Amino acid sequence: MKVVTQVKLIPEADQAAALSATLRMANEAANWVSGVAFERGVPREYELRKHTYAELKARGLGAQAAQHVIKKVRDAYTALKANIRAGNLGRPGSKRRARAESKPVVFRAGAAQPYDDRCLSWQYDARTVSVWTTAGRLKNVRFACSPGALKMLREHRKGESDLIERDGESYLIAVCDVPEAEQYEPGGFIGVDLGIVNIATTSTGYRAAGRGLNRHRKRQRDLRKKLQAKGTKSAKRLLRKRSRKEARHTANVNHIISKKIVTAAERTGSGIALEDLTGIRSRVRLRKDQRTSLHSWSFHQLAAFIEYKAKRAGVPLVYVDPAYTSQQCSACGHVDRKNRVDQATFACRSCGALMHADDNASHNIGRKGETVWTAGRKSRAPATP
Repeated sequence: MKVVTQVKLIPEADQAAALSATLRMANEAANWVSGVAFERGVPREYELRKHTYAELKARGLGAQAAQHVIKKVRDAYTALKANIRAGNLGRPGSKRRARAESKPVVFRAGAAQPYDDRCLSWQYDARTVSVWTTAGRLKNVRFACSPGALKMLREHRKGESDLIERDGESYLIAVCDVPEAEQYEPGGFIGVDLGIVNIATTSTGYRAAGRGLNRHRKRQRDLRKKLQAKGTKSAKRLLRKRSRKEARHTANVNHIISKKIVTAAERTGSGIALEDLTGIRSRVRLRKDQRTSLHSWSFHQLAAFIEYKAKRAGVPLVYVDPAYTSQQCSACGHVDRKNRVDQATFACRSCGALMHADDNASHNIGRKGETVWTAGRKSRAPATP
């Protein structure tokens, strides 16, 4: 299982200048390679290398850095093609899709630049790295991270690391290959209903209310509006300082919720059933005042956190079809749109069961999870003699 670990570099003044210059040169070169790829119809990586490698070396990039720039550009076009094929950029003929297809991929000045073990080495005891730059090899560049992150790097770091620049600070994002725990046979499944009013509701009775997170998002949104309207230098400086604050807070909340769900499943020997909500934003039609809440909903991040924590703990996890989970009665199985009285209330028209709508949905999801697990499990029947 691949897990990324981020560390902050603490370079000296001359080292910081060299790292920044290296990133800018690498991304300027990537933009040039992207233009060549676009003109030639995005050829394969080997063919693209024939057209660009010599020029990248002449620009001052090392052999490995040049190879990584070419691969980075080719991977960016592969990702663009996959997004277009999946419909993430709209239907054929839409403005967004036409704009993406009509120009080369562009890389920011501080965008990530991959490094392999030939260009970057780690000294864990000294908490320093040795890294290639256009000004030569920089040694003894200090980095800072938590004890847990250092342990993760020391035991599991494997593969490439990305150098990025964010708000004038340099960071390394390292890939760690963590072994997955062996899955146990679940005694049942905990259904997890994801939502906006309640971020997550489980069939065991745990409910993570979204009121605090939604209030935080509204405060950040209102503050951004005021600062953008003001437009002064100090307002712009404060906007930059507060950038990504909402995203960091949301990720922290999702980490806490996912840890509680996975811990509960591990403690009870249960599996976890999640709804497959892929494409929900394009399927759902909402009023204009509701769209901000929908597009701020970080259901995919929460599901990803639950998934990777479950893999590390050996907890079985399945995704189920979310169809009718909010309309079906978990007591008698009756399906009716009118069963959902309002956002919070579920009242079955057949058996009269009355419960919280999210609790009802979570029980339905848990039951579907058991069905999915059973259908995918190998038969235990004895072999025919």
